[in-house]
Amino acid sequence: MSMLARSVLGKARALSGASFQQLGTPAVAARLQVSNARYASTTTTTTKKEEPKPKAAEEPASTPAPPENNATDWSRSYFGLSVEPFSAQIADALQAPLEPRDIEIKPDGMIYLPEIKYRRIMNKAFGPGGWGLAPRTETNVGPKIVSREYALVCHGRLVAIARGEQEYFDPNGVPTATEACKSNALMRCCKDLGIASELWDPRFIREFKAKHCVEVFAEHLPTKKKKKLWRRTDQPKFGYPYQE
Repeated sequence: MSMLARSVLGKARALSGASFQQLGTPAVAARLQVSNARYASTTTTTTKKEEPKPKAAEEPASTPAPPENNATDWSRSYFGLSVEPFSAQIADALQAPLEPRDIEIKPDGMIYLPEIKYRRIMNKAFGPGGWGLAPRTETNVGPKIVSREYALVCHGRLVAIARGEQEYFDPNGVPTATEACKSNALMRCCKDLGIASELWDPRFIREFKAKHCVEVFAEHLPTKKKKKLWRRTDQPKFGYPYQE
């Protein structure tokens, strides 16, 4: 190839390369821009954290409606407890010594005061309508026993709280057991007022039984078994199913 031909060919190649470079540069730049945009979009999507949703406001705990007419809710209240002592007249009526004739004894030797006599003492001290038992729980009926907690309220003041209980043997006897459960709670509450406190005094128990009671042998007629039983000396002998 001649020198002239080689010169012409070199210039053509230079022009061709420059044209290619000028034509190719915008296309490459455009592709780079698209690629960068896609990368930026992917990075933003990947790294962007979801903003935590605001928590719904928690509803306040429901509170029981206040009693009507500002009445005291004795199922929860301790209003008046130990505010001040009762008058001397009331105290004397509550703590008066028991009459021996009012005290009974069970065949197993336990002495007790019938529940009706607790009520008479309460009526004497506070007057009928001046005291009452307010339930503090629902009645709990078990397989063999009924129980419920009561508050003793006197002259608008809480005095004592106790749980009464009573056994039953037949489902039909639950209503009667429920009433006996209330009387049992009254007896337990009255201990806080000093009523019949002698019945828990061991010395009084021994002296009362020695003076007013007797222990006898009695035969259980259906089984022919004999056992010792207690009764008051002024009471008649045991009747059927026992025989002295």
